Amino acid sequence: MSLETWGWNPRLEQSFASHRERGLLPARVARQDRDRYEIVTEEGAGPAVVSGRFRHEARSAAAFPAVGDWVAVARAEPSVIHVVLPRTSTFSRRAPGERVEEQIVAANVGVAFLVCGLDGDFNVRRLERYVAAVYESGAAPVVVLNKADLCTDLARRLIETQEAAPGEPVHVVSAHTGEGLDELAEYLTPGRTVALLGMSGVGKSSLVNAFLRQERQRTSAVRDGDSRGRHTTTHRELIALPSGAILLDTPGMRTLALWANEESVEASFGEIERLARECRFRDCAHAREPGCAVLGGLASGELSEERYESWRKLQREAAAFAARHDVKLRLEQKRKWRAITKSNRARPDKRR
Repeated sequence: MSLETWGWNPRLEQSFASHRERGLLPARVARQDRDRYEIVTEEGAGPAVVSGRFRHEARSAAAFPAVGDWVAVARAEPSVIHVVLPRTSTFSRRAPGERVEEQIVAANVGVAFLVCGLDGDFNVRRLERYVAAVYESGAAPVVVLNKADLCTDLARRLIETQEAAPGEPVHVVSAHTGEGLDELAEYLTPGRTVALLGMSGVGKSSLVNAFLRQERQRTSAVRDGDSRGRHTTTHRELIALPSGAILLDTPGMRTLALWANEESVEASFGEIERLARECRFRDCAHAREPGCAVLGGLASGELSEERYESWRKLQREAAAFAARHDVKLRLEQKRKWRAITKSNRARPDKRR
């Protein structure tokens, strides 16, 4: 398949001119397994590693290639990645553990399918978290409610979903029966990269198989008690669909710690943001202040208690992230200037 199959276009070709002059080839990262990658180039697919210089100069884990990235590579066995091209979107989460570190889940995605299972593990608070993360990424969120064949109260689930993702497209589907899948075709257009995001057990692998019309991805049953899924997809991967779209399949996530700022949280809670504009005080914290329109909406029933509390929780999480992230950036900048100063002192005096 040509590189255009994977989303290459004239804009990317124009921006790649300087790399071609150096003898490098354009490629897209199609799969990642720890520090080794599988890429697709004009000459086909194959393995790749980052160059030693790239590894030495990378400022963080997020600087390394991620699935969906466009890169500049040198011919070798395996190919050597020298440059990661600027990303148009980045879906990230905070990496597990105590360190404040960004983990890139998907890069250069146009649309994100937020897949939720209409079974015992349905959770609107989790959906709100995903919507905020997609707003931060720069992609367009589309909510996909899978397992319609297992849902006994679809009307209520739809109301809850529309409250958790107001104004965003919502589609009810069943990968098992094929119900509603035709509606998703409008997003799966040639050259567009669509990411499948969601928890384990929501049916992402089944959706991949349905889109491909073949049993490509392994699937497994969820637990009987709570409908929680088991990890069947263990790596991120680009998959070319018959429609010409590129699907970015991801493993199910047990948790999604936000890597997002407060603006992204506000944007995903649009109705609260609109109410906040009517508050008496511009610096209203929406907690106890007189004339607070948000609290007024809560009292009148226009805004639900659950939605308000979820917003407060995500705002606190985003504020804490920003504080920790700012400290990290300041420390990195300090280390950088210390290294520059040390290097300058070590140079011989050229004024002689």
